[in-house]
Parts: sequence; C-alpha cells; structure tokens
Amino acid sequence: MSQERIRSFIAVDLDDASIRDRLVNAQQGLKQTGAALKIVEPEIMHLTLRFLGEIPQATVERVKEAMNELKFPRFEVEFSGLGVFPNIRRISVVWVGIAQGQEQLNQIFHQLEPKLRQLGLPADNKGFSPHMTIARVRSGLNKDALAKYVEGLREQEFGRMPVNSVRLKKSTLTPKGPIYTTIHQTLAS
Repeated sequence: MSQERIRSFIAVDLDDASIRDRLVNAQQGLKQTGAALKIVEPEIMHLTLRFLGEIPQATVERVKEAMNELKFPRFEVEFSGLGVFPNIRRISVVWVGIAQGQEQLNQIFHQLEPKLRQLGLPADNKGFSPHMTIARVRSGLNKDALAKYVEGLREQEFGRMPVNSVRLKKSTLTPKGPIYTTIHQTLAS
C-alpha cells in the first residue's frame, strides 16, 4: 500500500444549480463591498461534515469502510441566511447557514466521529456547526461594508435540496485554488 498522504474531508456536495446561482449572486454582493475576499468557486461548494487532513492511503481505505457503515435516510437541506466566523467585528469566513436538515447532518456527524476516533484521527475540537463557506476574508479592508452586507442577508433563503449521499473528497491544493475529487460515496438508505 502506498505511503502517499491524501488531504481529505467528508462532505455533502452542493448539487443544485439554482441554489448555486443564488449563492453566486450573494458572492457578487460580497465582492461589491470592496472587502479583500477569497471567494469559494461555485463548482466546489460543499458542506463539510468532517475535515480529515492529510492521512495515509491505508487510513483512507479504513475511512471508506467506516463510511459504508453509515445509516441515514434521504433528507432535505435548506440553505438560509449569511453568517460569519468568528464574529461580525472580526470576520474571517462568510458562510450560508442550514435552516433545515441540521438534525440529520448532526446524526451523520455523530455516527462518523467515534469511527474516525477509532482509526486514530484526532477529535474535531471545533465541534460540528453545519454551514457552507462561500468566502474567506483576507484583511480588514472595508470590513464595515462587508458586515453591513452580511447583516442584510441574515434571513435570506437560498433554497432546498435533497441529500442522497455523503462523499469522501480528496483535496489537491494548487496555486489557482483547491481541486476536489470524490473518492468514495455512501448513499442514503
């Protein structure tokens, strides 16, 4: 087995084009604030269930086995409202929230976490807070305008989509941004 280490994470991909279009419109508004942003490319938007980091190929295979044990029904996720981490005065990440489907996402996370710990992966100390990152902030440039824009979309609805699968993704970092490749998929039961 290869000693290659694979940067990876477990996620639900944004597969709905109309939601993606609405989020791209929100991203355009973020850009118009003049803030220094790194916008997440629309084709790689996803909801991270668990970041795994750089793990050996052998561990990737064991993660796939753990994912095959997941049991979850098909469910819907509703994307609603912009928010930020860590707070509105010091924004480093802009995200869209999950209004429906949080409970099911939490259940999947809580099925996965003990299995990942058994594989020797460290605990996720940040805890699980379902969201989808749409931009990262590079500096404090025009932060007041950015905060005002985000506040204005706190209640904005972006749409609902069915969740039929959870995917293990490989992340390849490039100068132009990350490239995500699905290396395993577990379907809803």
